[in-house]
Amino acid sequence: MSKYKLHPVSAIINCAKALKDSLIPIVIIVVANGFNFSLNFRDERFFQSMIPLIILSAIILFSFFNGIIKWWTFTYWFEDNELRVQHGLFIKKKRFIPYDRIQSLNYKEGIFHRIFGLVQVSVETAGNKSGKAEAELTAITREAADFIENETKKIKIAQHVVEGEELQAARLIHKMSPKDLVVLATTSNSIGVVLAGVLAVVSQFSEFIPYDWIYEEMAQLLRFGFLLIVILAIFGLLIAWLVSVVITFINYYNFEVSEENERLIITRGLLEKKRITIPLNRVQAIKIVENPFRQIFGLAAVIVESAGGGFGGEKDKTVVLFPLISRKKMAQPLQQLFPHFDLNLEEAIRPPKRARPYFYRIDFVWLVPLMAALSYFFFPYGMLSLLLIIPVLLLGLWQFKTARFKISSEQITIMYRTISRVTFIAEKRRIQIAEQQQNYFQKRKSVASAKIVVMSGATGASAKAYHMDEQCIDELMRWYER
Repeated sequence: MSKYKLHPVSAIINCAKALKDSLIPIVIIVVANGFNFSLNFRDERFFQSMIPLIILSAIILFSFFNGIIKWWTFTYWFEDNELRVQHGLFIKKKRFIPYDRIQSLNYKEGIFHRIFGLVQVSVETAGNKSGKAEAELTAITREAADFIENETKKIKIAQHVVEGEELQAARLIHKMSPKDLVVLATTSNSIGVVLAGVLAVVSQFSEFIPYDWIYEEMAQLLRFGFLLIVILAIFGLLIAWLVSVVITFINYYNFEVSEENERLIITRGLLEKKRITIPLNRVQAIKIVENPFRQIFGLAAVIVESAGGGFGGEKDKTVVLFPLISRKKMAQPLQQLFPHFDLNLEEAIRPPKRARPYFYRIDFVWLVPLMAALSYFFFPYGMLSLLLIIPVLLLGLWQFKTARFKISSEQITIMYRTISRVTFIAEKRRIQIAEQQQNYFQKRKSVASAKIVVMSGATGASAKAYHMDEQCIDELMRWYER
């Protein structure tokens, strides 16, 4: 029996992860103190100005040694049809993972991995409820990763042979083209994120920016007319769009969804390649999200809510199944993956007309005091805040028009809107909580709401059927109890 260590590049990756986890305190220290420190020990501010530098140095040194210790103490080996790992300096921790318990192996190839021909492997099992992988091999050779996967496959093939089943070959479900990626970047909010990021960076270096010179130049430009300013603004938006396209290509390049032996396999990434595997039996619900811009062009994103592991470093159990797909073409790949789901929303139950005011009335609770304060303190221009009533009313009416739900056999579909339109589809057996909600004002009009929660993440994923007829909500609750 041979024991293996991770590649030494693991120490660098662990160090980078530790620094990334410490990013917030580092940013706070840098923002609070900037580069305002003195190296002259005779300066009276010397010790005071050096404290942030000492703290930063301590964080960096701790991250560096922590990375080395993690790499030095981590070993793994294969024994008795199990993957075994051991780690820890003062407290030794061992974990034995039988091959037949491994549900998925998620791969990630970052810059360091690709330079040395390595891969990061996250081992997921059905018993993991903490959101973290059962074991994470930070950097191993592709051969070692293939060995684990092949051994896992052998065990599963043997199980299926005993049960008289046949293993299926992988089938491609969906693939995004470069054109799709450009549309994805254009219709997402990444342009706004880029602009916000630029403003945030500019604000941190404001003392180095020659505002007086910029103002003078802008004043000169204004002499050439409004058209030039518009051209410059368009040019800025174009740059932001190009940056968002580059970011989208880096994240979603070669995006593919395939299905193999009841497992969903998603691969993507240009600089950092990822392969995420999700057993289909752990999918709790799917969400179809259409922001207003995409809704105009008949486009949507599909998200999977899943129970269990963290899927190789994903932030939570929410995984984007289709980042962008035509609403008309969505049915076929979804039916291939989830043939038991009914995507038809005809004959869905809508809120009654008497419930319409409830969709915008609650907004006046915060809107009226806000308008009153603005009108009083900034009179007369503050009176313009009264115009806020119009978008709030229109948004409420839009939410009223969107809201509906449908119960069909063992499935519930709820459509609602905050800004984006969301279609939430879940099976009854996946619902953890079904809750009826009715306040005093709703009761007067025989109106009620219902909320369902499925297992996903720390708090679960939920959907709410707002302000429906009371009898319809009662029927929903009886359906859940049956």
